[in-house]
Amino acid sequence: MSTSEHGGGTRHAGGAKPERYIQPSILMALLDGPSYGYQLLQRLPEYGFLRDEVPPGMIYRHLRQMEEEKLVESRWEAEGSGPAKRVYVMTAEGGEVLEAWVAHMERKAGRLLDFVRNYRLRLVPAKD
Repeated sequence: MSTSEHGGGTRHAGGAKPERYIQPSILMALLDGPSYGYQLLQRLPEYGFLRDEVPPGMIYRHLRQMEEEKLVESRWEAEGSGPAKRVYVMTAEGGEVLEAWVAHMERKAGRLLDFVRNYRLRLVPAKD
């Protein structure tokens, strides 16, 4: 049963908002080195939290906030004949935050797997 009527609305299983994982996804993308905002936009879906196209305003808002928090740094890069582009790089503090996110995800994954195992065990009929 994936949905149920409750009050005036419908509830769906797995209602966690994937947007909360934008920060660790950006930091993960920056593990490979400096990147432009547009490149980050293209890479975020590969981490599995955001399957649809990510609105550019959302990513740049997160990047600005992350820069204020000293998780990333940026600089303008003017190469070639095109306009200057802002390139982002993860800071040491950003690396620590990414490590904390991964530890959080590992704990959460363990609890989720424990729940699934518990559920599956209850489905198996008891043997005499």
